[in-house]
Amino acid sequence: MKPTILEGDRVYVNKLAYDLKVPFTTWHLLEWGNPQRGDIVVFYSPYDGKRLVKRVIGLPGDTLELRNDNLLLNGQSVQYTPLERTSLPDLPAVERANHVFANEQLPGRSHAVAAWPAVPAKRDFGPFTVPAGQYFMMGDNRDDSFDSRYYGAVERKRILGRATMAVLSFDRTHLYRPRWHRFFTTL
Repeated sequence: MKPTILEGDRVYVNKLAYDLKVPFTTWHLLEWGNPQRGDIVVFYSPYDGKRLVKRVIGLPGDTLELRNDNLLLNGQSVQYTPLERTSLPDLPAVERANHVFANEQLPGRSHAVAAWPAVPAKRDFGPFTVPAGQYFMMGDNRDDSFDSRYYGAVERKRILGRATMAVLSFDRTHLYRPRWHRFFTTL
């Protein structure tokens, strides 16, 4: 999820954001909301059952397509604006040099995304229509993310909650030095 979530971030997940579940299960007792486009959610992967953190890109009924790393949502191209590498000081210099960064303008929300042109990646996908009761997830580091392009849409019942903030952040490359400026920051 770089550049939004970095290695060493401890993320707060609101497990009551969308529903009430039996503790330690995915059994839903009550639902009062659904994930919205742009939300960062934690869910169990339909591929191997591991917990993942990804961004909701497609809602039920949406048609998505990816052409040369450019997202088309319901036939409309999502807008991208360049993001300066210097605005991402927490990323290692080698990653800032090897990646291309942009702000992706989803309807009603914008967020930073990264592409890694030097690696082979799934830069073309779809079109894919999201089935009812499912969501299409993508990582913000598009060329280095195992997401719905590979394992398909995620059923609503697999979603555990919404990640809302980086509570703590420690820089693994510098002996776990605290990144104080990232403590309690909104994702």
